[in-house]
Amino acid sequence: MARQTVTNDWFPAWRGGKTARSLVVLSSAALLSACQSLIEQTYEPTVSPSSNPQIVEEVQKNDPRAQLGAREHPRIVASYGGEYRDAKTERLVARITGALTAVSENPQQSYRITILNSPAINAFALPGGYLYVTRGLLALADDASEVAAVLSHEMAHVTANHGIQRQQREEAEVIASRVVTEVLSSNLAGKQALARGKLRLAAFSRNQELQADVIGVRMLGEAGYDPYAAARFLDSMAAYARFTAVDPVSDQSLDFLSSHPNAPQRVELARRHARAFGPEGTSGDRGRDYYLAGIDGLLYGDSPQEGYVRGQTFLHGKLGIRFDVPTGFQIDNKAEAVLATGPGDVAIRFDGVADTARRSLTDYLASGWVTGLQPDTIKSVMLNGLEAATAYASADRWDFDVTVIRIDDRIYRFLTAVPKGSAALEATASHLRNSFRRMAPGEIKSLKPLRIRVVTVKPGETIATLASRMMGTDRKLDLFRLINAMQVTSTVKPGDKVKIISE
Repeated sequence: MARQTVTNDWFPAWRGGKTARSLVVLSSAALLSACQSLIEQTYEPTVSPSSNPQIVEEVQKNDPRAQLGAREHPRIVASYGGEYRDAKTERLVARITGALTAVSENPQQSYRITILNSPAINAFALPGGYLYVTRGLLALADDASEVAAVLSHEMAHVTANHGIQRQQREEAEVIASRVVTEVLSSNLAGKQALARGKLRLAAFSRNQELQADVIGVRMLGEAGYDPYAAARFLDSMAAYARFTAVDPVSDQSLDFLSSHPNAPQRVELARRHARAFGPEGTSGDRGRDYYLAGIDGLLYGDSPQEGYVRGQTFLHGKLGIRFDVPTGFQIDNKAEAVLATGPGDVAIRFDGVADTARRSLTDYLASGWVTGLQPDTIKSVMLNGLEAATAYASADRWDFDVTVIRIDDRIYRFLTAVPKGSAALEATASHLRNSFRRMAPGEIKSLKPLRIRVVTVKPGETIATLASRMMGTDRKLDLFRLINAMQVTSTVKPGDKVKIISE
């Protein structure tokens, strides 16, 4: 179970958790040692490997900043579920980083780049040259210059020592995560700490963000990339936030939290500094062809190990289960649980635990793991042929429905939270309960992960016909335009290369 969340310092920490998921993490430590050997290998294919190669651990062994990053690195990888390993994609990211290193504030700084196997749209840096980018970000970016814009910003944080100056505070959390700590006992609430840790790591000050933006745009231009890429990708991020918002009209997540400049301000700042390299479209390379070649086949969305989100449905082939959330809800498949947020501040949490004691489900509900449980509401039920039990709970400003279901040696748990007195509780919980069932063997066999596929436009094809080939979304045209950075007025012509999402 897992899913995606847009947080971090380069991006706004979208309030309300309207993006989703943190799942498997892309890994790949493309290790950049002082820039020399990697840049030569990237741009001079005939050069032979060094007989005495430098490695990050050796270069950084006496650097206290790197030691701080090294301590945090395992937690980062664990909180995103792992590393994403694909040699082609790793070479692509290393190529981009190598070009930026040569023009950075400190060309001798070594970097360790990890591609996180997460559909989250995210990137961040730790002191000492630890850089992270998710496969979700790579899927959204339209060309190499946009990824270079992200990485140059993060490298600027490293060279400016912003990680050492970082304020130690937590960002706001999504409703679904916050309410669960109010109703679950403290020992379980502690399990949220790992996921929250990555939010703290992203908390740079407003001035540090603006400083990194300025340095990053300069690096972009001096490395030969399109200096306007930073502004373009910030626009794409804003479009992605609107696409994933539960209520685009009332959702305020397009603004940064108070510690971040708002998105329009950053876009204008990026464009203003890019003008030092000339008018838009007159300088720098976007690197789109080699970028698309490098991400063709990239895993998109959820991984098989964590289950899949398909529209309003969560399916897990390995566990053999599925359920639906009501229309208008956004599913967030995180490593620790499946979360969903809907209109009216309604939140859902779903997870599973081992059932070794084999006690009755009514006794399990009453065993103390739910705070504020109302014992007189506990009752046994059958759901689609499965043994289950339900109860109500109340804590602080929230009312809860708690449903537990047994399958073999596991207990699956739904927690539905609504503001006190909301009429949405029973309807939402009932929808979840009635839709939960075992998957048929044929359903399990047909489940396949989604991937980014790069296709060449053929004569007669249009944006509409290309978008119709998209899978995993009921908003095919909108998502097609989004991942290809297209506007409503955009068109395609034969020979163009575009991204689609398919099996």
